[in-house]
Amino acid sequence: MQVEFPCDGRKTKGHLAIPKSGKGPGVIVIQEWWGLVPHIVQLADRLADEGFTALAPDLYHGRCTTDSSEAGRMMMGLDVPKVAEDLRGAIDFLRARPECSSKKVGTVGFCLGGQLSLYAACLHADGVGACVNYYGVHPNVKPDVTKLAAPLLGFFAEKDSFVNAKVSTELSERLTQAGKKHEFKTYAGANHAFFNDTRPEVYDAKAAADSWAKTVAFFRANLK
Repeated sequence: MQVEFPCDGRKTKGHLAIPKSGKGPGVIVIQEWWGLVPHIVQLADRLADEGFTALAPDLYHGRCTTDSSEAGRMMMGLDVPKVAEDLRGAIDFLRARPECSSKKVGTVGFCLGGQLSLYAACLHADGVGACVNYYGVHPNVKPDVTKLAAPLLGFFAEKDSFVNAKVSTELSERLTQAGKKHEFKTYAGANHAFFNDTRPEVYDAKAAADSWAKTVAFFRANLK
């Protein structure tokens, strides 16, 4: 269902998915550069099917696209401080919902959303208890990993030209130096956005299924 929540004097909308039990650990689902498209809404619903209360905030505020050039412009045009406020608002809203059974929420995101998932977990460490990053990328979003308090699960693709092995290795090294708990997995032969089943040119069913199972298990283990 569509909901609206406060963000530093503004209002932001999002899709809230509630499990059949009526209650479950909270998870924030963060969009790719396309916007809050049906694929992301469906992922929130899938998490609800797994027993989570999931919120997918609309960080583009009503805008979405299927054109990669436009998506790139929208991503690079993000007002990062305002996005930080939106993420804070989403975290606080979800934690306060009676359907959320966990003290802290999880964050999971893809591409742009993967970077924002880690960013939210670092910036709002008091509210995030588990973080999943799928091939996160945004040159202007720079998570301070020294602030990370939650365990991090990261998924990457061997053939990713955006988030290549050098990028994921450097991130892992920074996390290790900061003493942060993390686990990364890179899927052989997979491309960037391998999880997106609406894009057959990059979708990898085996990698998507494996990473999803790991994501669900990770949230179940870390969100109480």
